[in-house]
Amino acid sequence: MSGCVAPPRLLVACLCAGWCGSCRDYRATFDALAGQFAGRAAFAWIDVEDDADALGDLDIDNFPTLLIAEGETLCFLGVVTPQLQTAERLVRSAIAGDLVAPADPALVARVRAIAAGPIAPPPA
Repeated sequence: MSGCVAPPRLLVACLCAGWCGSCRDYRATFDALAGQFAGRAAFAWIDVEDDADALGDLDIDNFPTLLIAEGETLCFLGVVTPQLQTAERLVRSAIAGDLVAPADPALVARVRAIAAGPIAPPPA
């Protein structure tokens, strides 16, 4: 008998913009992070301009911005430095259950809906 494996409940989304050089530079770091935590978290690269309608009234001032959610609970939403170690620390803390942010289940639901679609390839 084969069993179903539930998808990871932890979501790590990079909210970026195609025109942003910092985002383009961060893509390789984010992809490395996704590879390191494969199976323990779902990763999504989301362009805030392409998905502006789906994201709703989300105001991103600086990039790269990470959203980390456990189930429908927002754990972290903020700008990160481009070093891999910074995001690693955040993801490890989220996996351990040590990150808690004010709840915004509507935002988490919108980002999960976008992340469920095809992951955009890195810009050429």
